[in-house]
Amino acid sequence: MILEIAILNVKYGKSEEFELDFKKAQQYISSIEGYISHALKKA
Repeated sequence: MILEIAILNVKYGKSEEFELDFKKAQQYISSIEGYISHALKKA
């Protein structure tokens, strides 16, 4: 198993736009062979 953690720095005022784009990207992320799950967490 591989655990990947990524820290994504989002420009000030762009978090809402980023979250909308990430929702679109989820369909591609989840279609990768071997995919189990992912989570997006705000710090």
